[in-house]
Amino acid sequence: MNLIMKMLAAPATVLALWAVSAQASTDDIAKRLEPVGQVCVTGQECKGMEVAASAGGGGAKTPDEVIAKHCNACHGTGLLGSPKIGDAADWGKRAKEQGGVDGLLAKAISGINSMPPKGTCADCSDPELKGAIEKMSGLK
Repeated sequence: MNLIMKMLAAPATVLALWAVSAQASTDDIAKRLEPVGQVCVTGQECKGMEVAASAGGGGAKTPDEVIAKHCNACHGTGLLGSPKIGDAADWGKRAKEQGGVDGLLAKAISGINSMPPKGTCADCSDPELKGAIEKMSGLK
């Protein structure tokens, strides 16, 4: 009987020690349950995002920056039928069909054929995209 008591006492002791050491304060639990992110809606206050917004680089992107980072992969080679950078005839034809540079901008914003909306530059403003289109096409 003594052996059985010892066998039962050892796991109970370990379990009791584990329970004492595993207890967390409510602050610890709350910290572990905090969300990892938040959804912000335009026009509504979004606490904590001021730093993230200003850390994003600030200032407008130049047409050269937009082209290098987002446009050149396809428009540099004419991938999937996209107009090549500097091919004024092709860009001019497309501008005529779409209603000028503003029409091209509208297609760039919404996406066209294989090009995703804003050509992968989701954080580009409309004027930044327009500047890139004007630079690639030679149109103004």
